[in-house]
Parts: sequence; structure tokens; C-alpha cells
Amino acid sequence: MIRRAVWTVLTLSVVGFMSIAVVRADEWNKKTVLTFSQPVEVSGHVLPAGKYIFKLVDSLSDRHIVQILNADESKIIATVMTIADYRLTATDETVIRFNEVPRGSPEAIRAWFYPGNNFGQEFVYPKGRATQLAKADKVIVPAIVLDVTDVDALKTAPIVAVTPDAKETPVAVAIQTTPIPNVATAPSNSSSAIGSPAVTQTAENATPGRQLPKTASALPLIALFGLGSLGLALGVLIFSRHAPSSIA
Repeated sequence: MIRRAVWTVLTLSVVGFMSIAVVRADEWNKKTVLTFSQPVEVSGHVLPAGKYIFKLVDSLSDRHIVQILNADESKIIATVMTIADYRLTATDETVIRFNEVPRGSPEAIRAWFYPGNNFGQEFVYPKGRATQLAKADKVIVPAIVLDVTDVDALKTAPIVAVTPDAKETPVAVAIQTTPIPNVATAPSNSSSAIGSPAVTQTAENATPGRQLPKTASALPLIALFGLGSLGLALGVLIFSRHAPSSIA
């Protein structure tokens, strides 16, 4: 009986740590399921109407790398670079912002915000395309200088900010890549459409109802439960070794 109790406690401990890993993975990669009712462009790639998975694969610096996959995640459609994009107020829904494009062209995704986050991902476009978008939308567009798709290469590929008059400037100078001060007059470089009807979010990633974003996390409780379970398991194991043989 004691051995069975020990294994039961150890199993609960493992489950607790597995739960922690799953929660952290979801928060880290920002996996989002999006359905587009018409073709859209993202970082120079045109996505036909349909369902796609957007998720982060690297976010350890001010530049982030995003993978776009098909609906069942069996194929990577594109691996693209983004930079941090900040907003004053988070929402409980996914927000997609678009650049202005000529009529008849696929809408060009400017930025993607995950529910509950004040920071999002502003997509970096190939320099030639970034120049066109900057001129058409009268905004500054981040651009990648080299044509690379490898994750490691994207981490170090040169990026610049292209102005509406086709001039190149350092990204940190032209684009807000740090948290915005909490004031009503904080500047914003987002002049494009928000929440376009061309995009819908499936229930797999939607936040139910109109709740405020959660500011607390269950991670500390899960971690405390896992550590407590391990301690209890060790205690029971030590007790079983020193108990009289007649108890076994």
C-alpha cells in the first residue's frame, strides 16, 4: 500500500510539471488560428483565403520570428521576421492591423496582437515591397535588406525602416519598439485598419465572452503543487524504508 501511495504522489507531481510546461508553451509561442475570407499579404507572401496558424518560434530579442502554417500544422508556409509593436491598451481578442494597398491588391498585414498583450508583432517586409507600402500608406515600414528565410539567418539579417519618401533610417529611431509610456498622448505609428472583417478568429484561440485580460497567472499555484507533491513523495518513501517490515 505504501509503495502504491508513493507512485500515486509521484505521478501527480509529474502531471503538475507537465501542466506548467504546457501553459508556458502557449504563452510563449502565441499560437493563433486565423481564417481569412480573402487573400492577404504578409512579409511578401500572399496567403489565399483560408485558415492558418500564426505562432512565434523565437522572441529572445527586439526582433521576433513568426512561422505561418497551414490549418493542420503539417506544412510551414512562411518563416518571417517581425519587430516589437506596442499599444497603450490590450484587448481580449486577436487584433490584425493592415497597411493601405491599391484597390484590387491583397490586404497587407501590418501587425498582429495576441489577446491580453500590450505588445504585438509588426511584420518586416522585403525592402522593395516595404518601399511600395510606405509610399502608398504614408507610413514607415520595417524592411529586411537580405532575402533570407532560415531562422538563424533571420536573427542577424540587417533590417531598416523605410520612410514614405523611400529613405532608410535605423528601426530604433523611426519605429516604437519599446513599451509606450502610459499617457493618453503617447505616439502611435499605426494608421491602418484594425479588426478588419476579412479576418476571423476560431474558438480555439478566442477568449470567451467580453472579459478583461487576466493579469494573474496560475503558474505559481501549479508549481507549488508540484513541489509539494514531490516533497510528500520523498517523505513517504523515507518513511517506508524505515518502517517495520510487518507494515509493508
